[in-house]
Amino acid sequence: MSNLAPQRHKKTAGETRNVSIDMRGLLDEGELLAGTPTIAEVTTSALTISNEAVSTEALMINGDLVPIGQALQFRVAGGSAGHTYSIRCSVSTDAGQALIVTVSLRVVAD
Repeated sequence: MSNLAPQRHKKTAGETRNVSIDMRGLLDEGELLAGTPTIAEVTTSALTISNEAVSTEALMINGDLVPIGQALQFRVAGGSAGHTYSIRCSVSTDAGQALIVTVSLRVVAD
């Protein structure tokens, strides 16, 4: 079972949204995310996920400044209003860890 990300994301069915996930809670001190993450919807194929990456600049996530290399980013489109989707994110670190986190995305009507 993977960790559940503290961020809760929401979008309308017609939107394409950028998503950022703060990974600091899973990293050891001084550790950074590495490589290209694997990000996929868990149970359906209703979402289109693209632009998977480790952050290359500091990001403001939920009011906190997350340093370079400590957040995941991706773009998501699609989905049906009234549904909540689970998105599984897997990424490696420069210390050799393999991290997995699940993100919740709620889709609402346009």
